[in-house]
Parts: sequence; C-alpha cells; structure tokens
Amino acid sequence: MLVTTGGEPIKLLFICSRNKWRSLTAEKIFDGINGYEARSAGTEDRARVRVTAGLIGWADIIFAMERKHVRRLQERFRDSLSGKRVVCLHIPDDYRFMDNELIDLLVASVSEHIDLPETMFE
Repeated sequence: MLVTTGGEPIKLLFICSRNKWRSLTAEKIFDGINGYEARSAGTEDRARVRVTAGLIGWADIIFAMERKHVRRLQERFRDSLSGKRVVCLHIPDDYRFMDNELIDLLVASVSEHIDLPETMFE
C-alpha cells in the first residue's frame, strides 16, 4: 500500500481510451478520498482530455483500464514512465459514466493498491 508522505497528497492518474466513462468515473469517485488527488485522461486522439507527459509526470500512480492502454503509454511516454508505478485494472469498455457496476469494480480493483475508507465498500 502507498501512503502519504510529508503531508503531500498521493496523485492518481486514471487512463482509458476516450476519457468519457471509465477513467472519468474513477477521477470523480477517488478525487479527495483519503487525501488523494485524482485526474483522468485518454489515449485516443479524440479523448476528452488526452494523456500528456505532464500528466504522467504529475502522477504518483497510474491506473490503466486495459492492457492496450498500458502499451500505448509505454510506446508514447517511455521516458516519462521511468520510475512510475503503472497498474492495469483489466476493466473492459462495457460501462457508462458513473455506472454502479463500474464504480464497484473500480473500488474493488483500486483498493488492492491504495488505502480506501471502509465506507466505499458499503
């Protein structure tokens, strides 16, 4: 588990393809929880917010929804990813923004890597 050090919030970056449903949902539900800061971006040209080297540099942990997103990050941002923790959540593009099942999957998957309050599991 990663914990805050020196009072600085841990910065979480969530990545999917278009930054409309999965990663945006993750940003909305995790931002501010336990002092985490969350942002989201997409790997495609038509993404709502496109992933950049600056966003990767900002993040402490990067959560990619699928293996293809991890591959795209590695292809485009190899140098920026040096020393970064990248986690694949294996969540397919089967959900809409703020879908209850998506939220449950995100909480269950992300909780394996960071501390979350018990109330998120109710």
